[in-house]
Amino acid sequence: MTIKAGDRMPSGTFKTMTKDGPQNVSTDELFKGKKVVLFSVPGAFTPTCDARHLPGFVQAADQFKAKGVDTVACMAVNDVFVMNAWGKHSNVGDKVLMLADGNGDYAKALGLEMDARGFGMGTRGQRFAIVVEDGVAKQVNVEEPGQFKVSAAEYVLNQL
Repeated sequence: MTIKAGDRMPSGTFKTMTKDGPQNVSTDELFKGKKVVLFSVPGAFTPTCDARHLPGFVQAADQFKAKGVDTVACMAVNDVFVMNAWGKHSNVGDKVLMLADGNGDYAKALGLEMDARGFGMGTRGQRFAIVVEDGVAKQVNVEEPGQFKVSAAEYVLNQL
């Protein structure tokens, strides 16, 4: 079943890189008592993701904070080392939390996985953005295949 507005976010665990190495981040740690924008890209360093999706959220980070968002988080079905390298390459600093969904378990729990074997990428997460308040999905924006509109930073900002 695909997540929809009003649904509680499924429980799960991501990995993120810290100064002490890879660490787990539970969905409770991420969402409980917070307003979070979780956006997903099919893959780190892939064309639209690297040129437009992640940079849009980095550039708009202060605007999200001004609208009461505690955390902007980027999720991809990549390992924690790739997500860390992409974050450094993209100068995210502390503006966007880079979350690795290495095996695609969270994308699957959301019902938003996709088959990217035709591109040699295996199972990935679809391109989407979810506004989460205290663990509940308030806005769920899933892109049509090949599109980049409703999960863009500017679109999500206009929903807040």
